[in-house]
Amino acid sequence: MITLDTVTEAGGWDGLPDAEALAQRAAEAAAGVADMADEDLEVTVMLTDDKSIRTLNRQWRGKDKPTNVLSFPAPEQPGLEGPRHLGDIALAYETLVREAEEESKPLADHFAHLVVHGVLHLLGYDHETDEEADVMEALEVKALAGLGIADPYRDMAA
Repeated sequence: MITLDTVTEAGGWDGLPDAEALAQRAAEAAAGVADMADEDLEVTVMLTDDKSIRTLNRQWRGKDKPTNVLSFPAPEQPGLEGPRHLGDIALAYETLVREAEEESKPLADHFAHLVVHGVLHLLGYDHETDEEADVMEALEVKALAGLGIADPYRDMAA
């Protein structure tokens, strides 16, 4: 089971009123496709804006621009009681909306994709190499299909 602690740090998120419930379903789907559905896990999700995520992106990744989602994995702490804290995910509302419009995707579907993507990062998946990207994207597609969301990569095939 994965538990989310959702923190809304910026305005605008009323444009996606079911964000918290959708994030929960997306996180559960990600854990499920990663064979972690039976683990006792927790994640903090911060719903923020471009200004805040730009600051985080500059501070932690050296990139002075907003981005759609950032993941901050927590170190494993063996011996602690209770759920394993995987880490934190931050999502920027303006970038989320802009990308959904540019890609002609429902806002809720794009949001769910970014939560799945972020949770998979927290579970140790990455996309630095083509092989890693293939594995991670396949898991994303599987998780999203379980939520009734179309393959976000379908139009990117070369």
